[in-house]
Amino acid sequence: MLPTETTLRRRPLLALPLLLAGRTLHAQSGEPVRLPRHISMPDPQLDYVRRLVELALARAGSKLEIRPVALDMAQGRTLVELATGNSPIDLMWTVTDRERESSGLLPVRIPIDRGLMGWRLLLVRRGELAQWARVRSLQDLRGRLAGQGHDWPDTTILRANGLQVGTSSGYQALFRMLAAGRVDYFPRSILEIDAEMAGGRHPELAIAPGLMLHYPAAAYLFVSPHRPELAAALKAGLEVAVAEGSFQRLHRERYGAALKAHPIAPGRVLKLSNPLLPRETPLQRRELWLQPGETA
Repeated sequence: MLPTETTLRRRPLLALPLLLAGRTLHAQSGEPVRLPRHISMPDPQLDYVRRLVELALARAGSKLEIRPVALDMAQGRTLVELATGNSPIDLMWTVTDRERESSGLLPVRIPIDRGLMGWRLLLVRRGELAQWARVRSLQDLRGRLAGQGHDWPDTTILRANGLQVGTSSGYQALFRMLAAGRVDYFPRSILEIDAEMAGGRHPELAIAPGLMLHYPAAAYLFVSPHRPELAAALKAGLEVAVAEGSFQRLHRERYGAALKAHPIAPGRVLKLSNPLLPRETPLQRRELWLQPGETA
């Protein structure tokens, strides 16, 4: 029998004194923590990430100011500039892979999404919903073309599982490609899809009901190599927040409604492997993850 969340939280609490003893790891320089605020695409996670960073820094004993910085560049370029230190930001959040973890960036290996970036709902053309109701297996998808960003890890993951993918360097272009019939579906994280469809923004598109692609994935905070003290403080603070349960509560507060809004039948969760997942991913730490069917 799996342990309950309460018992999972209780065990790490024994380590709190050791974690709290590491609070001196936080930045002493007083430099602000600069977060990206993307101006070319909506980022429904920005508020959550800001609150999570605030929580982690507080638990690490830091009073550093958090400062959003407007950015308008592709994800890949943002990561390269952050890794080389030639960036106006100090950290960003994105799905991990082996290349990103070996790029010089400092990964904070706590999945801030609890794995939900690997829960992919499918945007499809509204007029074709009846066809999607019949999809039950990956084989049913292999004759259809997915749309993804050209530098997204998801593109490699889908292709490694035998799925066809059409790519674009522009985020908004992917919605237009789907509407125009140039791709057949656009997998989006359960964390993102409601904000993207809010306000009738894409009336010709709809979410294929009850259907999900699922693969193990972790969204991390990646910190500039020039701010190792910040990475250490975030790791120490997040470990305290996990142990005491405040991390899980914040995640539930932000995403619990989305999980309840998109119930998925077990027979329509199409499982994919993730060949990009680094060996260091803490999959064995049950308290860090959610599985399809769980509601935070």
